[in-house]
Amino acid sequence: AFLDKLKDTEPSLKVKEALDQRQGDESMKFKILVKGDLHIGGLMLKLVEKIKTPQNWSDHALWWEKKNCWLLKNHWTLDKYGVQADADLRFTPQHKPLLLQLPNMKTIKLTISFSSVVFKAVEEICKALNIRRSEELSLLKAPDDPKKKKKKDKNKDQEEDEIIDMDVISGTAGSSLYSKTMTATYDPENGTPASATSLWFGENSLTSSQPNVPPEELAKMYQPLSMEDKSVINAGWLDSSSSLMEQGIQENDKLLLRFKYHCFFDLNPKYDAVRITQLYEQARWAILLEEIECTEEEMLMFASLQYHICKLTMSTKPVDYSDEPDIDEVEAALSHLETTLEGRNTDKILIMSFVLYRPKRLLRTFKDYWFVFKDTSISYYKNKESASGEPIEQLHLRGCEVVPDVNVTEKKFGIKLLLPVADGMNEVYIRCDNETQYAKWKAACILASKGKTMAYSSYSSEVRNIQSFLQMKSLAPPPGQAASDVESMEMNPECFVSPRYGKKYKNKQLSTRILDAHHNISQLSLMEAKMRFIQAWQSLPEFGIKYYIVRGCKKDEILGISYNRLIRIDTSTRLPVTTWRFSNMKQWNVNWEIRQVSIEFDQNVWVAFSCQSCDCRVVHEYIGGYIFLSTRSKDQNETLDEELFRKLTGGQE
Repeated sequence: AFLDKLKDTEPSLKVKEALDQRQGDESMKFKILVKGDLHIGGLMLKLVEKIKTPQNWSDHALWWEKKNCWLLKNHWTLDKYGVQADADLRFTPQHKPLLLQLPNMKTIKLTISFSSVVFKAVEEICKALNIRRSEELSLLKAPDDPKKKKKKDKNKDQEEDEIIDMDVISGTAGSSLYSKTMTATYDPENGTPASATSLWFGENSLTSSQPNVPPEELAKMYQPLSMEDKSVINAGWLDSSSSLMEQGIQENDKLLLRFKYHCFFDLNPKYDAVRITQLYEQARWAILLEEIECTEEEMLMFASLQYHICKLTMSTKPVDYSDEPDIDEVEAALSHLETTLEGRNTDKILIMSFVLYRPKRLLRTFKDYWFVFKDTSISYYKNKESASGEPIEQLHLRGCEVVPDVNVTEKKFGIKLLLPVADGMNEVYIRCDNETQYAKWKAACILASKGKTMAYSSYSSEVRNIQSFLQMKSLAPPPGQAASDVESMEMNPECFVSPRYGKKYKNKQLSTRILDAHHNISQLSLMEAKMRFIQAWQSLPEFGIKYYIVRGCKKDEILGISYNRLIRIDTSTRLPVTTWRFSNMKQWNVNWEIRQVSIEFDQNVWVAFSCQSCDCRVVHEYIGGYIFLSTRSKDQNETLDEELFRKLTGGQE
């Protein structure tokens, strides 16, 4: 029964007051006589008067364990909340210590709000760590590992020694990693910080890359992951619209802070020293633990970049991030120029002879055709002579996906195009003769996918970036370069590759290959090298794809979620069956009773599935989150529309 409102009766509430850490696990219980029209603020006042302990109670609030909710609206009455006479409430601090494993695998201890929704809690964490664009990150609950439970007690003391207590550090004069009072000022026009990172927050150890772990430790951490294994890991994302306590997270629990949404907006070396370093670390561990697939050539390229970054990090010269170039003004000027050029000089044409083309089919059969790239489409003909007539087919690239299919060592320069059609995507493969041809055509394809032509000023810079990336992937030293001195490599080369690749080569062979590749990037600065690593990570075919087991009409399938598309994958062949782009999505709904997600795309294409490896909320939040992030623009300041985010990612209420 609800609280009795009769004048003569005053039902009682049991309220447990959780004392702070200084008094350990002890707690006091009080039985308070109240009426149903008493508001929450009045109940807390009665409780404080009864406790008679002089201290600041402003951070305390009431937690209703049975209903798994906070009673935060102090003006609401007990009746309005539905609090019953026998309710057991807990009077506890809203801010509690939490253990966070950062992308660099270091664990910190930080006091954050357990009553705010996770979206706000992550924003609070990122402010403390000086990471811009907190909307790209979230908290992940690691899956239970039975092996670790047995060793938990044995390694408990060792783990505690490795925890960095940010609250202790912040209280030490002159050595704070972050400031609770200093806030960066932002330019009102373009929304970027008015000063460099190091100028408003001082030195920050989170901008330094961690040394690579020994091969033996790496081997213990490494375990091959199937798509099903990845789906279990990806199921652990917390609900952004609920608080930590509401999701069963307790004081001093350990969570993983990770970049959840793989669309990194406005990455600027001048302002994002911590953000770029942590992104690099997340990418580095994904490569080393083979959480994302890459070729042997790419693995060695990543190894050479890691080696270069390690060398520069170990140098004693401090890095002044205020000297990093501000790319925003340049990008703004180019964007303005592109807008001015729109509709003009669009007659730039690329012509390619004897290019290999393969339509969507099972057999890997390539044929020679004559290709002409004009505006945002590719036309191909039987031969050069027939190019004046009607093409065999015209491929419209606006909205397509451009995926590299390259092996520089084997002189293989291919482009895979995923073209949007009514029921998903069609695959087209194009092969180029050489690096120069590949760079021009890939740059044209990338611009065309965004609806831009080769007349845009960014075309030339795009070509140069692709050529620079190809040079970085080359494992051969530049012409005239002396042979690499293996003895000059003072680090164990197995630290820079995954254990599987480390077993494939002898130590000297691996050193030689890494040093040869290092010649091509040896002139890069520390921040440039990290940015190149992140860009190379982004270019991998599997970048940003999160896998989940779902059930459609008849059987279980794998659903891949990327920043711009959904991918239906066959469980037996592991090959993509259909791709749907978010840009073609009209609406999506969730039936919370049967836990089913349904999505409508253009041309009356409907997709419906129930989630088997996770709660459907996780998939729903990913879709809504990516839609939300696509609304960001540089003319905004960095204040996010939290209400819009909750509308797109919530929906259960």
